[in-house]
Amino acid sequence: MMTMTRIKTALLLAALTPIALPLASVDASAKGCIKGAIVGGVAGKVAGHGGAGAAAGCAIGHHEANKNDAKKQQNSNNQPQNGQNH
Repeated sequence: MMTMTRIKTALLLAALTPIALPLASVDASAKGCIKGAIVGGVAGKVAGHGGAGAAAGCAIGHHEANKNDAKKQQNSNNQPQNGQNH
């Protein structure tokens, strides 16, 4: 059973996550990492492994952000520019 301290910590992290998520787009090199670390840290903290959850969340978040950027780049390369006829 979870102790009151763990419950309070989990609730605090859950309450702070929506505040911290908009700050996740601060630096392009950390894209996805901060948001993933927050979500992974909260999930890991509840499971008793906050540090491991944050590290895994960072790696997954960064990977997903890179995938999304590559997909956007590919889509923009496939679209004709304004004023050009193909």
